[in-house]
Amino acid sequence: MSAVSNHGATPYYFVPGPSRHPVMAAIGLFFVILGAGQWVNGHGWGAWSLLLGMVIWLTVLYQWFGDAISESQSGQYSDRIDVSFRWSMSWFIFSEVMFFAAFFGALYWARNHSLPMLGNLDHQVLWPDFKAIWPSAMAGLTASPAGTVEPFTTMGPWPIPTINTGILLTSGITLTIAHHALIAGQRAKTIFWMWVTVLLGVVFLGFQAYEYMHAYSELNLKLTSGIYGSTFYMLTGFHGFHVFLGMLMLLIITLRLTKGHFTADRHFGFEGAAWYWHFVDVVWLGLYIVVYWM
Repeated sequence: MSAVSNHGATPYYFVPGPSRHPVMAAIGLFFVILGAGQWVNGHGWGAWSLLLGMVIWLTVLYQWFGDAISESQSGQYSDRIDVSFRWSMSWFIFSEVMFFAAFFGALYWARNHSLPMLGNLDHQVLWPDFKAIWPSAMAGLTASPAGTVEPFTTMGPWPIPTINTGILLTSGITLTIAHHALIAGQRAKTIFWMWVTVLLGVVFLGFQAYEYMHAYSELNLKLTSGIYGSTFYMLTGFHGFHVFLGMLMLLIITLRLTKGHFTADRHFGFEGAAWYWHFVDVVWLGLYIVVYWM
């Protein structure tokens, strides 16, 4: 295909050559899954297999992303490729929306359907001591009236969740300032506000780690604390993992900015990371209301 775009030497559509990256990534993930499966079943060597797989997988990602960055910087990506990247990122974020929707749906179903059903007259013969109360903080107020769920204290919105909400909302503002500075060609200002955004992400994760330690040691709130504990940690834990990934994205974008990458009119790598970070912000607002307040 000899057609070129308006950029001259840029191909109409870039077709990458043969690459070792897909098969090496598959090998790494094979050892990850094998090791994780064996480790949780009591085989000590599974931990080493998991570690080996993670090293292989992360090495492949580093090299693969490096190749993509080199291809972009060398002018091989046309506007058509830019559009494909935008669609790819859009569908990826949509899949993440569905991912969290499943957990929000589980919480909704447990609170509004399962709990009232277990507390109705039809189930009093099986569970005469059961009380359909949410949140279920004490044995006897849970779906385990026999006392198999240890008493625990629920997590309220003060102070750490509210502080973290302010941190994430602030990070969304600083990221937007950095984006507008990039469009205006103010690279130094862009880099400064990007570092501020990355720092806010790190602070958020630090507060969440402290919150988890407090929950386990002082509130006795664990994954085994009934449906409340499991949904609390699944929702907030997965969100924290997404914050960590988003922070890494922003960190890499910031390092690329310091090397002179991106221009005012071509910077989808920046925009894709920004889309993801704003998605993480929106999910947290839902968590803050549903998990901590309701």
